Amino acid sequence: MNNKFRQKLFEIIFESDTRSGKVFDIALLFFILLSIVIVILESVSGYQIRFGHIFLIIEWFITILFTLEYITRIYVVDKPWKYIFSFYGIIDLISILPTFISVFIPGTHSLMVIRALRLLRIFRILKITRYIDAGKILVNALKASRIKISVFLFTIGTVIVIIGTLMYLIEGEASGFTSIPKSIYWAVVTLTTVGYGDITPQTAFGQFISSLVMILGYSIIAVPTGIVTAELAGNIKKSSNNQVCPKCLKEGHDEDAEYCKYCGSELNKEK
Repeated sequence: MNNKFRQKLFEIIFESDTRSGKVFDIALLFFILLSIVIVILESVSGYQIRFGHIFLIIEWFITILFTLEYITRIYVVDKPWKYIFSFYGIIDLISILPTFISVFIPGTHSLMVIRALRLLRIFRILKITRYIDAGKILVNALKASRIKISVFLFTIGTVIVIIGTLMYLIEGEASGFTSIPKSIYWAVVTLTTVGYGDITPQTAFGQFISSLVMILGYSIIAVPTGIVTAELAGNIKKSSNNQVCPKCLKEGHDEDAEYCKYCGSELNKEK
């Protein structure tokens, strides 16, 4: 950091282990949740007619607040572009852009576009994951298990194509299996045990295959759950804190770490 002021701002915004950082995070969580509630209530015509002007004032206040937060985050980090193009940097930008863009799209013919842009504010809920330790553990577990889950999904995809093609041959158009894609859709619905009932097998052999697919679906559901659970258990055992490296913006360092284990930069020490 170039000066103590920037370092203090960095600790408040990025270091949730400090007292000031916790207060900052709780305040942001409150405004994020308030914004999401407003987006939901705006979709109810009665509330929009009665409280539309109040919603607009609160929304602009929250948007300005998040804009200042976004600018401050860019100011305090050593590598602004790294933050801007990071996952959370993009989410922070998406959370403020719709309100500003809707101002520059005038005309009644654009009302639906404006509504769509304003509904993008719902993505502010993704900002919450930054402030919840359990969310960080879950994200790390999903990242660690992505290869296993990808292999699992590829295998399931292959099984679904085979089952869909088989049912297309067995049942045919007379039973509603008019094409292989539609038969694959039936296989997905049946394997996931959703069972909409819009397409059902009519022959005895088709019903037998359908029963096997449904039983198979129950056993398949447990596989990705077990993979993620195993990774979660491993992540929970690791002792780490919430310190963020000012250079690479990575976190999850050991409690006694003085330097970033990813880029080697010195970590900010709590005062």
